[in-house]
Amino acid sequence: MSYKVTLIPGDGSGPEVIAAAKRVVEATGVAIEWEQAEAGAAMIEKYGTPLPDETIESIRRNGVALKGPVTTPVGTGFRSVNVAMRKIFDLYANVRPAKTYPGVISRYDNIDLVVVRENTELNIWLAKMRQKASNSSPEKAAKESSVMLSILPSEKAERK
Repeated sequence: MSYKVTLIPGDGSGPEVIAAAKRVVEATGVAIEWEQAEAGAAMIEKYGTPLPDETIESIRRNGVALKGPVTTPVGTGFRSVNVAMRKIFDLYANVRPAKTYPGVISRYDNIDLVVVRENTELNIWLAKMRQKASNSSPEKAAKESSVMLSILPSEKAERK
């Protein structure tokens, strides 16, 4: 049985990153059929958008994609491909596991954690709450509503 995966190399360092990621995935032995798709700043000239409809449809059809870094054109009126994909596919969580393994040199030992960051509503909610609390403008409230999350290692984690 093989799985069909949308492959979006991106631009800039994207193709190099995706080539390495493909080798890792292929080393698992799982049969993957890659369906190449396009995204990034260079697509604006070709399709009029950094995220072409064909790419969106490929992801919908396959249900999974591997995407490399893409350039976000600044000051051109186009939103980031990442933001667009989060909205289109309702990708509401950014899940980042982190684990250390014996024998692998790393800054800390005994780490096994998962950070979950909400992608879609939190900043809007925080901006609205700050605006309500301070009677400030929506623009000022949004600028003041960035969130910083610091995770300190537990006493079991050992810094090298």
